[in-house]
Amino acid sequence: MKALRFHAPEDVRLEDVPEPECGPGEIKIKVKNCSTCGTDVKIFHNGHQNLTPPRTIGHEIAGEVVEVGSDVNATYGSQWAPGDRVQVIAAVPCGHCHECRKGWMAVCQNQTSIGYQYDGGFAEYMIVPQQVLAVDGLNRIPDNVGYDEASAAEPFACAINAQELLGIEEGDTLVVFGAGPIGCMHIRIARGVHKVGTVVLVDVNAERLKMSADAVQPDEVINGAEVDVVARVMELTGGRGADVVITATAANVTQEQAIAMAARNGRISFFGGLPKTNPTITCDSNLVHYRQLHIHGANGSAPEHNKRALEYISSGQVPVKDLITERLPLERVLDAFSIVQNGEAIKVTVEP
Repeated sequence: MKALRFHAPEDVRLEDVPEPECGPGEIKIKVKNCSTCGTDVKIFHNGHQNLTPPRTIGHEIAGEVVEVGSDVNATYGSQWAPGDRVQVIAAVPCGHCHECRKGWMAVCQNQTSIGYQYDGGFAEYMIVPQQVLAVDGLNRIPDNVGYDEASAAEPFACAINAQELLGIEEGDTLVVFGAGPIGCMHIRIARGVHKVGTVVLVDVNAERLKMSADAVQPDEVINGAEVDVVARVMELTGGRGADVVITATAANVTQEQAIAMAARNGRISFFGGLPKTNPTITCDSNLVHYRQLHIHGANGSAPEHNKRALEYISSGQVPVKDLITERLPLERVLDAFSIVQNGEAIKVTVEP
């Protein structure tokens, strides 16, 4: 079968590899969709400390069960069968560390990941490891949800986790930095689930800003390359600032601007991680102190967030299908990476 294998930074190849065999505690799926994200591009260029090459990458996965290991149904209490339509979590908690026992599976200290420690979804077939099954991380796709939509449930789950921490209230003014797929999902969730008020979308790429704004219809768009973002948000809010700010981009300046524009009792999510070579920002601590600001980190999700994402998609509460603007065969998977890197689409999915 064909699979995209990471060997070293800048050395990622679509290769012929043996079709994987299903062990007694595992499930084998035929991959129907594996969507791409900025993390895939980072891995392509820089690798990752948790990625052991050679490794099949790809972690936003939906597919069809083709084989169920002999021990699976008896061990995990689920009745899986060939033909089942499934979505796979990406971040795999251990289920037994202090954080997992507290219910904080998104920050499991022993977390492993699909496409890092386990072979991922840029392939024709994939093994769902027993570690995923042990934490109820294989999810049935609702009948009215396509494989392409289901593959978007993983990043969607990460956004749900981030917003859950913020205590968003109905009518809050929301600013989202980053007009990529995650920024769009954040806006859809904030509106569809939390019923926020005015929504502002910020980016420095004019073409991507227009493309995403056409899809998710923010109340205001700000091109950060042309406008003083903080001053404009203050103007839009009558000098009060934004109730909620989400930085869904890997830019240091957006985190500094988020602090500067936050209203009293404002909530900020540092959702986009910064480059490891430049991970620090300048923080006006007095703004945090006197405005009583709440700054949250968030990057991953727990298995339950994936289930909730599928429910929101199925109910129509948070649509995602129109955010998938490029569909490519596995033979063009490296083209998908270029499209993501250049911001030429909202969401790109690969269909092996």
